[in-house]
Amino acid sequence: MKIKIQAIGFSATEQLETFINKKISKLEKFFDDIVSVDVNLKVVKPESAQNKEVDIKVKVPNSEFFASKTSDTFEESTDVAVEALEKQLAKHKEKQRPK
Repeated sequence: MKIKIQAIGFSATEQLETFINKKISKLEKFFDDIVSVDVNLKVVKPESAQNKEVDIKVKVPNSEFFASKTSDTFEESTDVAVEALEKQLAKHKEKQRPK
């Protein structure tokens, strides 16, 4: 699985990138065949609360999943977005199973 992190308008710290990589790698528990993950980090409105936006796009064979969350910190946004993707991947895996 390839993970690409892109910080738009600022540079992400190594600590933040490590945190995101760790969270994203947990998605493999829900779906083994993840091809790539694109993470975009943005500061929406500087000088205001709830301004850290994280967009995560997960590519699997024949499908793509997306979650975008905004909160006070990038870590919190990442947590909530990854949770949303876990649900999407689990649901997708259920649909894949033969009946």
